[in-house]
Amino acid sequence: MPTIEVTVESKLHRSFRVEQLLGMFDLKPEKKLCERFRGEIPATDEAWQIGAIVGPSGSGKTTLARRAFGENLVRDHAWPADAAVIDGFGDRRVQEITKILSAVGFSSPPSWLKPYAVLSNGEQFRANLARALLAGRPLTAYDEFTSVVDRTVARIGSAAVSKAVRREQGMGKFVAITCHYDVLEWLEPDWVLDMASGTLARGRLRRPEIRLEIAPVHRSAWVLFRRHHYLSGTLSNSAHCFVAFWGDTPVAFSAWINVGAVGRGDKTSCLNRREHRTVVLPDFQGVGIGNRLSEFCASIWKGIGLRALSTTSHPAIIHYRSRSPHWKRRRLGFVSSHLRPVERKYGRYNSAARLTGAFEYVGPALPRIDAERFLQSKSAPFAPRDMSERILDVLNHYPGCPIGYLARAIGHSTTGVRGALAELQELGLVTRAGKGGAGARQFAWYAAVRGN
Repeated sequence: MPTIEVTVESKLHRSFRVEQLLGMFDLKPEKKLCERFRGEIPATDEAWQIGAIVGPSGSGKTTLARRAFGENLVRDHAWPADAAVIDGFGDRRVQEITKILSAVGFSSPPSWLKPYAVLSNGEQFRANLARALLAGRPLTAYDEFTSVVDRTVARIGSAAVSKAVRREQGMGKFVAITCHYDVLEWLEPDWVLDMASGTLARGRLRRPEIRLEIAPVHRSAWVLFRRHHYLSGTLSNSAHCFVAFWGDTPVAFSAWINVGAVGRGDKTSCLNRREHRTVVLPDFQGVGIGNRLSEFCASIWKGIGLRALSTTSHPAIIHYRSRSPHWKRRRLGFVSSHLRPVERKYGRYNSAARLTGAFEYVGPALPRIDAERFLQSKSAPFAPRDMSERILDVLNHYPGCPIGYLARAIGHSTTGVRGALAELQELGLVTRAGKGGAGARQFAWYAAVRGN
């Protein structure tokens, strides 16, 4: 086991202010300022995968890591100013890029199309991690690990990195250099060098359990998740909706719709449920929450005697379900291009141009009595946010507004305002007055409950 010793020296420049400071604090003048750092780090040829160097600022973490790991010590990367994030990985194949982005918990294809500069801190952190891990180094030492993100993102991101390094081939070894002790259990390192005490601790830590509570919810909950879905922000009016909560925080959403019996051509029997939308908020991606929520919902349908089906084009989900004993793959490939002309014209089968995987849930079923009780529980509406809140504010001050005025007042399209009003009306928060039919656009809208 190598012991790393580093001495950092710098010359003391005796300026007027320096002389004042020496006098103020009775410091002894020295020609050179000297600091020594020492620590034991397991050899790279030993059997470990993840390590951590932790300690307060100024304890010598980066200095020691630079001596120990040299050019394998990375932090941030230079990203193209205007190009999409996915174009910042050199000549790597797109399949490799999307795989590693999903592995580190950055699983939002819409955000992959954005420039690096407009991503959130959490997304930037994961993009940098993905790029570092995809560089093909036998060892990656990442400086200032989780220093620029909030602690929830730090913990979930650490768990996602640990999972990726241990499961994905070719990742090499990984060492996190950080001043935050709270990520250690989530990273699950095989060894930890604490620079505050100078001690090396071996033995893999274990990640705390993530306990989720799942509840049926009103479809209005979709407003929290729709912009993060990789295909569309629309939601079927007949969808059965569920949300997973981590404590009091909603973290994932899953919606299912009724479909007919497979192979029978009977669209009225509704012997099946098909997964319609499943979304995990970006800060909580990478630790399997979406898969667990989806499988729990599928176990409910199986528990009451229905089939649970799912078709997806997300590479990470296809990869997971193809290996999982809980899913049976029914098809993998492109939808047949032999469509009728009317179907091509109106795009009825919009998955024809995408590689998709069709699966059926074959895992354990929730006991029927529990499944029925769960489905019968009350679903609470979610509070309106963003555009809906602004609409209510305008209606409180100017009751009787038509859609066109509302759209101009809040700076959104009439189509978007119409959709928000439909959700608010379903929640009982707005009412309308006027003639229907051709004059539907001239409805006057009112807030059902006036604000203070």
